[in-house]
Amino acid sequence: MTTGVLIIHGFTGGPFEVAPFKRFLENHTHWKVVVPVLPGHEMDPGVLRGSAKSWMMVAELELRRLQKEVDEVIVVGFSMGGLIAMYLAMRYPIKKLILLSAAAKYINPRILLEDARIMMRSLKRKAYPPNSFYHLYNYKLTHTPVRMALEFLRVVRLVRPYHHQVKTPVCIVQGKQDGIVPAFTADLLYEQLGSKEKHLIYSEHGKHHICYSEDRHVWFAKVLKFMDED
Repeated sequence: MTTGVLIIHGFTGGPFEVAPFKRFLENHTHWKVVVPVLPGHEMDPGVLRGSAKSWMMVAELELRRLQKEVDEVIVVGFSMGGLIAMYLAMRYPIKKLILLSAAAKYINPRILLEDARIMMRSLKRKAYPPNSFYHLYNYKLTHTPVRMALEFLRVVRLVRPYHHQVKTPVCIVQGKQDGIVPAFTADLLYEQLGSKEKHLIYSEHGKHHICYSEDRHVWFAKVLKFMDED
């Protein structure tokens, strides 16, 4: 039986946000892992034309495409991508659902920028491939129109009333030092989701960009075990 993993990045971000986890999965499994760029994100030319509808539509199309190529699909969502992942779980048969720093609460752009700055220092110190993540975040956060921020809030409002309708086995990962999504958000999601099988993993020192936390390899292994179980 073949497995596919759809990973959905966050608001104003891109695949780089989940790159360490993607590499981990590729190094430890034979699964097909895809991370689409949502409209208006990263270097997409439609930077000023993104919308809640377009983000959710692209994620949905990618899921349907992946479902045609594999036998079962696992969906991973980071930050705003976690909300979109929940939306997909309500509409499609999904084997497992992974929520990383799921943004069920308001995001503070200033804290997001500072967190990105810290992430960049971590990238340099640990010799990751050179990227312009910080400069990209700086540009996106200082040039993101108010309308785009309102589209993010629209995603939150679209999904919030239906948390109880998510029945897919779920694993929630949350950093206790997350200054963007309050740590208690993970507890709320754990209580509100309608899944019978639920797991909650806390990273003691993890910030919002949880895939770059110092203890990432600890929870990477725990999440993979959950993903791989029948």
